[in-house]
Amino acid sequence: MNLHNPAVDLPAEQHVPVKQPAEAPRSPAQQAFQQAVQDVESLRQRLRDLQTEQAEARRRYWQQVGPLAQTVVAARRALYAPLEEALLLGYFNRGEERQIVEAIVGNARTLQDRFGEDEAEILQKYDPSTKPLHPQEPAPAAEPSSPEEAARQARIKRKSKAERAAEVAAQQAREEQQRLLSNTKTVYRQLARVNHPDLERDPERAAVKTTRMQRITEAYEANDLYTLLQLLAEDSAESPDDNLLTRYTQALQQQQTELKQQLNELKYGPNGFAGSTGKKQEAELRQLKRHLRAEAEYLAHVAQLIAEPEGLRDALKDLGAAGHDTF
Repeated sequence: MNLHNPAVDLPAEQHVPVKQPAEAPRSPAQQAFQQAVQDVESLRQRLRDLQTEQAEARRRYWQQVGPLAQTVVAARRALYAPLEEALLLGYFNRGEERQIVEAIVGNARTLQDRFGEDEAEILQKYDPSTKPLHPQEPAPAAEPSSPEEAARQARIKRKSKAERAAEVAAQQAREEQQRLLSNTKTVYRQLARVNHPDLERDPERAAVKTTRMQRITEAYEANDLYTLLQLLAEDSAESPDDNLLTRYTQALQQQQTELKQQLNELKYGPNGFAGSTGKKQEAELRQLKRHLRAEAEYLAHVAQLIAEPEGLRDALKDLGAAGHDTF
């Protein structure tokens, strides 16, 4: 017979689940700020990846194509001397001299646009349209011929003033955002206030805050506001008031726009290099090398032809018949 002795027999241990304190819900301003930080980081990583990818593609490209490209550049530069000398001979008529000038300018633009050579001196010498030598001063505005015309001109002036005011406001907003994104002290103080280990009595939490405070201090000493903003976005308890967060969010959104512009410039701009990969890239490089070899051979033939005035005249006729302005 089993008797229950309340002094000895203890009830079975009961495991009651303890509810962990839930993280405080973030305000819309905090959520927008954290999203803006994540978006900027994503764009920065995409920019870094694209820069690395293009640097490698450019290295492979010039490793295979560079010598041929330099051969073509040298061959085109060799055309300047005989063409410029031809203008001094008095042998050609005005139409032919105009063709020679067009050939010089076209050759310079080819070197500049296709090969990135600096041909500004040649272009300024032979293409006055690039920069007017004697720009005309704007003519004074005519007096309005009627009250209606006067009212129309006044509306245009008012619109222009409004546009100027909008431009000034936009510039001021950009300067404010730049100032905000360059001021690390405000964010540092906000982070230090809640992460300083001396203010923590719990040893474990003090150790965590010591490590975190080291990261904060390193970022501050490096003037790395972006890292400070990332730390600020990690914990809603550290976030400053919503008004300041909104200003940071707007500044980060402007930074997103600038990063997207940099990405597009790198992809599609004149200095971009969106190299393909694999078999397609090899096929493109082979075709390009064939074209460059053919161009170098053609230019060598042209150089021999234009060394004599009669040969240059024949070459100019061929250019005119083909509808081209340069070799």
